[in-house]
Amino acid sequence: MAEGRPRAKPKEPPPEGLNFVPDGRHRWGYQTRVKPTPRPKPIPRRQFIQASAGAAAAVAVAPTLLSQTTAVADATPKMIGLQVGAVSFVDEGTDTVLEILQQRGAVNTIFLTTFTYGRGLAGRQIPGFPFPDHGVRESDQGFFHGGDYATPHPEFYRDTRLKALHAPDHGDLDIVATVLPAARRRGLKLYCSIEDVFRSDLPGVQEFQEVDLRGRKAGSLCLFHPDVRGFWTALATDLASSYDIDGILFFNERNGPLLNALGASHAQNIASSRVTCFCEHHQQAARERGINFQRAHAGYAQLDRFVQGALAGERPTDGYFVEFWRTLVDYPEIILWDRLFDEGKHQVLAEVNAAVKAVRQGLQVGFHIEHVNSFNPVFRATRSYAELARLADFLKIVVYNNCGGERYAHFIHNVGSTVFRDVPPAELLEFNNHLLNYAHEAGLDQLPAAGLSPDYVFRETRRALAGAQGRCRILPGIDIGIPTGRKSRQAAPDDTYAATAAGLQAGADGLIFSRKYSEMTLANLEAAGRAVKRLHG
Repeated sequence: MAEGRPRAKPKEPPPEGLNFVPDGRHRWGYQTRVKPTPRPKPIPRRQFIQASAGAAAAVAVAPTLLSQTTAVADATPKMIGLQVGAVSFVDEGTDTVLEILQQRGAVNTIFLTTFTYGRGLAGRQIPGFPFPDHGVRESDQGFFHGGDYATPHPEFYRDTRLKALHAPDHGDLDIVATVLPAARRRGLKLYCSIEDVFRSDLPGVQEFQEVDLRGRKAGSLCLFHPDVRGFWTALATDLASSYDIDGILFFNERNGPLLNALGASHAQNIASSRVTCFCEHHQQAARERGINFQRAHAGYAQLDRFVQGALAGERPTDGYFVEFWRTLVDYPEIILWDRLFDEGKHQVLAEVNAAVKAVRQGLQVGFHIEHVNSFNPVFRATRSYAELARLADFLKIVVYNNCGGERYAHFIHNVGSTVFRDVPPAELLEFNNHLLNYAHEAGLDQLPAAGLSPDYVFRETRRALAGAQGRCRILPGIDIGIPTGRKSRQAAPDDTYAATAAGLQAGADGLIFSRKYSEMTLANLEAAGRAVKRLHG
C-alpha cells in the first residue's frame, strides 16, 4: 500500500438494507452474495438481483464498502479511463462517442487502440457474440485487418527492418489525428494503446517470429530479436513525437515457456511442444548469461513428455506433482529459461519507457498486467509489483470479475490435468483460493456462471497498491461486457457498479474500463459512471 494511503475499513456498521454480516476476516462481510456453506460462495446473479430490494441493496460490495450511502468525494484526481478502438469512432462519430464516454461513463481519459493486429482491443464485437446497443450491429470480420491506426512516419523506423504498416480497415484514416483534437476540446486526456499481437501473413514477419521446442515458427515475435526490440521503441517514439498525446499503454500478455508448457493460464488448450523461444537470439542471450541452451532444451523436452503423459492419464510411480518437481530438480535450466523470457519482456518495457521519456519527460508510460497474474500463484512470483513499479508510471492490473470466473475455472482444470492431476479439482480450487487470499468465491461447478466477486476486485487492487508502495499509479481494469461462454456470467449493471465501487474503495489511483467500448452495453457503462460519480464526486 502506498505510504499515507488510508485503509478503507468501515468504522460503523453499514446502512440498513444492505444486509451485511461479520465474516471473520473483515469487520463486515456481505451476506447477499454468500451461501451458508463451509466455503462461502456467491449465489447466482439472477437470484441475487431478485432478492434485492432496490438498486442500492442490489449491489454486492466488497467487505469494506460503503459505510454510508452518500458519496464522499476523493480530493485526489483519479484517472477514469476507457479502452476504445478506431471502429467505434468510424461507426458512431467522434463527438458522439466522446459525449457518451464522458457523460455516461464519467471518463476523463481515452485509451485509444493505436497499434494491434488483434481483436481483443480493436474491431467491433468478436464474431459469434451479441452486439451491444450502440454502433453498427454487423460483423467487421470481412474487413478487419489491424496494424497502425495512426500514420507511421518512416524516419522513426530506419534502425529496424520491422516496420509499422498503416491499418487498411478504414482507408487512410489517422485515428489519433482525428480523435485527439476532439478529446482536447472536452478536456479529455488521450493515451495510445499498443499491443504485442501480430499477423502471421504479414510480409517478411516470419524472420522475426519465435521458434518453438521442435524448431517450428510461432505466431509471436521474439523479444530478443534486435529488430523487434527496435520496432517497439520506434513505434513508441513515433507516436510520442508525432502527436501531442499524454502517454502510452503497452500490452504484452505472453506468459513464458514454463506456464505455457503446463497450460497454467486461462487458455483452453495445452500444447507443451509449442513453447517458445529457442531461436538464435535467445541462444545468444543465454550464452551471455551463462545458461546452457542444450540443457534448457532437453529440460523442456522432458517437460513435454511429462505433460503429454499426464494428459493421457499415465500416472508416474511417485505421482504427478513429484514427477514434475523432479523434472525441475533435474533440469534447473527450465526455470532459468523461463526467467530469460521474463527478462526479455521487461527489457522491452523499460526501453519503451525510456524512448517515450526521451521525447518528453512528462509523458506517462503504463503496462497492462495480464489476468493470469491474478489467479496463478506461480506466475505471481515472477511479477513483483515492486519491480514492475520501477518500470512504469502506472500499471493497469486486470481484475476482470465477470469473465474471471470462467477464466479461473479454466486455469484450475488445466493445472489439474497436469501438475496437480492427483488432486480432486474442487479441492485444488480451495487450496489455490487460500494461496491467493481469495474469499467469498463460488465452487468450481458454479464458478463460470457466478464469476468472481467485488471482494476479489478489492483484494487484488489492495495487493497491487501494497506491492507498488506508491512508486507508480495502480489502475484496475474493470470488466464491462467482456465476452464469455453461453453458460458463463454475463455483465449486468449491478455487477459493473459493484466492481467499479470495489476498485475505488480499495484506494486505486483510477480505473480503466475494459476491454473495449464496442463490447459494452450503455447500461453497463452508465452503471460504472454512476459508481464513479457517487464515490469520486
